[in-house]
Amino acid sequence: MRLPNSDHEAHAWRIREVAYDFRLEDVWALPARGGAQDFATLLEVMASLDPAKASSKATRVLFSIRYRVGGWLGWDEVQHPLAVPHDTGTSLSARLPQDLRGTASGSDLRAKDFKPLYRTDVEWAAELSNRTVHAVMHLAWVQKGGDVYQGQMGVYVKPRGRFGVAYMAAIAPFRHRVVYPALMREIERAWGARAEHRHRPDASEAPATR
Repeated sequence: MRLPNSDHEAHAWRIREVAYDFRLEDVWALPARGGAQDFATLLEVMASLDPAKASSKATRVLFSIRYRVGGWLGWDEVQHPLAVPHDTGTSLSARLPQDLRGTASGSDLRAKDFKPLYRTDVEWAAELSNRTVHAVMHLAWVQKGGDVYQGQMGVYVKPRGRFGVAYMAAIAPFRHRVVYPALMREIERAWGARAEHRHRPDASEAPATR
């Protein structure tokens, strides 16, 4: 379910210290609930997904077209890292406070376009940079009451000039109506499968039959 930006901005997330000049483009409640300790499971689920290989044919087609066009126009392949728009650095990792540096090691995504930035007990962020935008995917583990938490995803964006602004506007309908809904279904399936596996009795512990 898509959420108002205010739902994400109501929390004192550390991402504010890092992407303070980025626009919060989208916020989604993820179909993943659990206890305080289950944030690691959410990260495992997200790391296992690749939108370009999604079960949704429409999503696969859109990503195939995007990568093909990007290859033709050189949007994704750059000889040297691009600077963050209106900044001199090429990565938001340079903005990380000391206590967040090196915290995202070992949390790579299958979608290699994103590079992890940091991780805490309830937050994780990764950045993407190409010739259209510099963007951040921010995952949060939001307490809903008691020991019940739910995943939430915020997407922060800084377009590269007028073309980047036009590009984001052009793909917005596809993101909201095709890509994100399909991603939510993928997350729901993966989360449910992991929960079922977690609660399945170990075969070695099953009572012996007579």
